This record gives sequence, structure tokens and C-alpha cells, in this order.
Amino acid sequence: MATAIRALAQRVRLAAFDVDGTLNDGTLVYPGEGHEPKRFHVQDGLGIKLLPGFGIATAIITARESQAVAVRARELGVAHLVQGAGDKRASLDRIASGLGLAPEQCCFMGDDLTDLGAMAFSGFAVAPANAHPWVRQRAHWVTPSAGGAGAARELCDLLLEAQGHADAVLARFLPDAG
Repeated sequence: MATAIRALAQRVRLAAFDVDGTLNDGTLVYPGEGHEPKRFHVQDGLGIKLLPGFGIATAIITARESQAVAVRARELGVAHLVQGAGDKRASLDRIASGLGLAPEQCCFMGDDLTDLGAMAFSGFAVAPANAHPWVRQRAHWVTPSAGGAGAARELCDLLLEAQGHADAVLARFLPDAG
């Protein structure tokens, strides 16, 4: 990992994620009754669940409203969920302020133009590999994987590793050597 990226990741105390195109592949399916099914990557979920145990608060900030997102956020223990966000930057600023965090302690992962404000606010702006080119150009780091295919997990692992928690995470899942 590049030294500059590691330095940005070490400061993060709030990791916030967009949904469509970031936590999923961005495809919208309308089955006919107005309910919008969402597909999420299980590895992204575990990564997000791990962060609070190591002092990194989590948030989901999305412009759309979806019951599936509310359920997923609850399953993952995401403390801050903002749906229908017209201004993602303002939403992220409110969450950070409420936690007493400075912008440089925030990370935002997004994939499209509506995410640029929150990314610009954040000390660590991240985009998945499938992000719009203008968004990728403005990210500090672009994940190897696409949204919905493990990109969020790559960010979570990077944060945990940069902050020296990789061994503690692994110890939770490895059988006891004694």
C-alpha cells in the first residue's frame, strides 16, 4: 500500500458509503409494485461490521430511499443511515460534527457525480473500480474491485490494516492455537 494512502487511512474514524454503484453494482430493478430489490456482497457486509469494533464509526448516505437498504444497515449495525440525501456532503458533515470529527477523519466511498461533494469533504475519498471516470479522477484511492463485488470490503480491510488491526481481526477467526 502506498505510504500516502496509508497515512490517509490511518486518520479515519468514520467510514461512510454510498449504496448504488458502491455497495451494489448500480443496477436498479423494479418488480412492479414500487419495491426496489437490492443485491449486496456478503464480504462487504463483514468488513463494515468489523469497523466499529476498532473505533471506526460507519454510515450509509444515499440519495434513494429503500427498505432493503434500511434492513441491510440494521443487519450490519451501521450507526448512521441517511436515505433520500439531497446533499451528501451536508449529511456527512452533520454526522461527523455529531461525532466530534474533523473532515480529515472521514472517509467517503462513492461512484458517481452526486458523491463528489461528500468525497471532497472527506480526508480520504475512495471510489470503486466501476465509478464514473470523473469520480475516479478525484478519489485518493480507487479500489481494485467494482461496487457490489467486494470494493467496500477492500476499503474496510485497508482501514483496518493501516491502523494496525489486521492481526486482531485474523485472531477473531483463526482457531485457537493452544
